[in-house]
Order: sequence, then C-alpha cells, then structure tokens
Amino acid sequence: MTDYLQRAKYFRTKKRLGQNFLINPEVISDIIEFSGITKDDTVLEIGPGVGFVTEQLIKRAKKVIAVELDEEAIKELEKLNCDNLEIIHKDILKTDLSELSDEKMKVVANIPYYITSPIIAHLLGEIDDLHNKNREKITDIILMVQEEVARRIVATEKSPSKQYGLLTILSQFWADCSILRTVGRHSFYPAPKVNSALVYLKIRENPLLDLNDYTYFRRTIKAAFSQRRKTLKNCLTGAGFDKEKVTNAILKLNLDENIRGEKLSIKDLGKLSEILK
Repeated sequence: MTDYLQRAKYFRTKKRLGQNFLINPEVISDIIEFSGITKDDTVLEIGPGVGFVTEQLIKRAKKVIAVELDEEAIKELEKLNCDNLEIIHKDILKTDLSELSDEKMKVVANIPYYITSPIIAHLLGEIDDLHNKNREKITDIILMVQEEVARRIVATEKSPSKQYGLLTILSQFWADCSILRTVGRHSFYPAPKVNSALVYLKIRENPLLDLNDYTYFRRTIKAAFSQRRKTLKNCLTGAGFDKEKVTNAILKLNLDENIRGEKLSIKDLGKLSEILK
C-alpha cells in the first residue's frame, strides 16, 4: 500500500473532481480477479485517475480504453506507454460508447461518488430506452461506489425503505446486480468519510419485465416513489393518475389501500402500471 500511497500523495488531489485514489493492492487485485478479464476482452475503464488499476488491466486485456476527464491524470496515464492502452480525454457522461470500439466491452469504474447515479443511467439507458447504444456495447460492469449506494442498487421491497427506490429499479431492470465486497475507507487516499463497495452488474439481454408500455411504467414508478411518506394511492393521484383507476388497480392486486410505493416489488409495480394503462 505504501507505494500506491506515496504515488497518490505525489499526485496533487483535485477535490473539485471528487478524486479519492484506491491505494489498497488487495482491492485492486480483487477488481482484476472479479472482472475475469482475458486476452479476448476489450475493457472500458471510467475514471482511471493516475492508473493504479489501469496498469493491472493492460496486463490482462486485449485492449483498455481509459476515459478520464482530468488533464493532470492523463499525463500520468501516458507514462504507462502501452500499445493496448487508448486514453480518451473526455467526460464519460458526454461519451457515446458505440464510438469507442467495434467490440463489446467490460466496464471497470472507480468513479467520483457524486455522479454515480448519472453514470449508471448513462451506461444502462433509462427504463423505456429499449435499444440503448451504450448498454448494447457492454457485457458487464464492475463499479466502485459508496456502500450506501451499493445497498440501494441491490435492494428489494423488503430492504429498509430508504434503500429501495428508482436507482434500484433502473439497475435491476437492465442488469443482474450483486455486491462483490465491501471496501473500507482507508483503502483510499485521501480517505473518504464513508465505506465503499464493489458492485457487479451483468447486463441482461432483455429487460427484467415484459411490458406493453415501458414509458408508462417509467411514469408510474416515478410517481410511486415521488413522496415517500405518502401512500401509493396519494402519490399516484398527486401525479395526475385517475383516482378511480388507482383505487381499482390497488384492489385488483389485493394490496392494502394504505400501502406505500416502496413496499411493492418491481414485478408488482409492473403489474400496477399495466393495469393503470
């Protein structure tokens, strides 16, 4: 860890980019192992920073495409000087993945935590985005996120209510999600205030639910989770759904009329949307 720590200290931390460098060699090794990268794989690394994970990825992969926003970090990455490394100086949220490679890609990302949700939405596409160009380029994703966010990604309707929500549904709609391991705050420099976790998202070929109207489903879940303290019925009617239809749908699904949105499984929310439609 000392070597990584010294190198991270040497590289001036830019707080504005939310950079916390992963300096724990055991965790870096786990990322490489979990990703199962072989010489047949093209890897997209998001936010490589100064390249602690990158320098391991290039040993395993056919090609590594590293997308990094920070100019100073790019200078460090260029020192790796490797034939199978392509460095792209760009914001990942403004990057069309279909332009990066003709091949399908595995994604490895250790990203600033404040943009986790937008990045997941960018990689997976929205719920009603059935043929998303980015998602169609990806086979799986290994993501370092705040532990709290990891719990939200893998949550179910039985989880504590704060965990289960729109991020849960978006992630699980397009991927099979699991937590690989938790990562203590001291595995980073500077140490963040919270613990982290490695999350694995295996992209689905088809969405989790087979629905008639995905845009309507997106509208339904957005309404269902709009005000967590209110009942599902009040949330839906407050969002402009017909009161009588809502009452009938809740009856039809044999739900308590005072149930809250976060108590419905993703499947139940799908059924609700179809009945309301």
